[in-house]
Amino acid sequence: MENGVLTLVVSASGVKGCDAWRVRVGFLVVVLGWFAGWWLLARVPRLTRAEGGSSLGDPASLSSVSVLIPARDEARNLPHLLASLSDQTATPLEVIVIDDGSVDDTAAVAREFGARVLNSAPLPEGWTGKSWACAQGADAALGTVLVFLDADVRLLPGGLAAVVDAQRRTGGLLSVQPYHRMERPYERLSAVFNTIAVMGVGIAGLGRDGRAHGAFGPCVVCSAEDYRQVGGHGAVRDEILEDLALGRVFAEAGLAVRGAGGQSTVEFRMYPQGLGQLVEGWSKNMASGSTRIGWVRLLATIVWVCGAMSASAEMVQWLLGVGSASTGDVWVGYLLFAVQLATMWRQLGNFGWWPVMAYPVPFAAFALVFFDSLWLTVVRRRVRWRGRTIPLPERRGAVRRARER
Repeated sequence: MENGVLTLVVSASGVKGCDAWRVRVGFLVVVLGWFAGWWLLARVPRLTRAEGGSSLGDPASLSSVSVLIPARDEARNLPHLLASLSDQTATPLEVIVIDDGSVDDTAAVAREFGARVLNSAPLPEGWTGKSWACAQGADAALGTVLVFLDADVRLLPGGLAAVVDAQRRTGGLLSVQPYHRMERPYERLSAVFNTIAVMGVGIAGLGRDGRAHGAFGPCVVCSAEDYRQVGGHGAVRDEILEDLALGRVFAEAGLAVRGAGGQSTVEFRMYPQGLGQLVEGWSKNMASGSTRIGWVRLLATIVWVCGAMSASAEMVQWLLGVGSASTGDVWVGYLLFAVQLATMWRQLGNFGWWPVMAYPVPFAAFALVFFDSLWLTVVRRRVRWRGRTIPLPERRGAVRRARER
């Protein structure tokens, strides 16, 4: 009998010891993840409409600028972008819409707003649709400065002059991650994806001050001379994430690569056509992007995600009454991330308070879509976007592709 009691006591002590060890490790993961988050995204540098002084209002400030818009079935989005271009304080030399095989009224909408329409030639083997459209637009452009804009982008008054002025001062490649303007609740499930996109490019980490490891595809600015020198989109023709690859091409050519957030200058509304479009879009990008951001930054991002998910799991267990962590530890860990996410997401878009207070929901959405992305990019080796199935290329250096062009 005594031996049986002793066995129960030892067993119970062992269980409690394991629980205590698990709780300590879980809280350590939360704290490390929280610090990793600040290292990756402390402050998003941004352009302002006042930047550059009086030159921003000078009509001549954009007289050498070609705006290039690759568009495939973008009749819904183009009116917003083209109208915002018409409302700028200065007018660019030209606006070219490259119609990438659209089956809707993309071309008609572009002409209605006075844009020049360039019908894309058939897609060559080994090219993605966006890179092929951008390359054709650049070949046809007359300006000495090229501004590539996605069709879902919207420029605030003075925004175009601000991004061009910033690129002229820094040289090389400048890209802007637009401020995410959302209207429907499901769109806020993009919160974690948007955050990791900025973390990966590296503009917002401690001491970074806009220096970037890649580029943001929705808004890219460079000189026509530099673009052609590095091989342009031909150097990244088979890349799903042509923006990150293009940034590397410029950097490897010894040119500056910088980025900024678009709050007050450049906005976009991603995936307005429903949850299916959101899942398809992020599944196309996320797993591929994780292999292209550098191992240190990737590891820090993983630690951050694990920290947030650990805090989420402890809170869910506490609410269900099955957790072993103390109430104080649960709430401290959860609120640490809530404060951090509120600070981050305020800079990236109008996410509001529900994604912050219920952040386990957007993190769960991220996990589901990321595993779908892994299946598509690692196992199937192909993704689907805008009616096209896109095979993924074998990894090889972007500079080598530039030399082969």
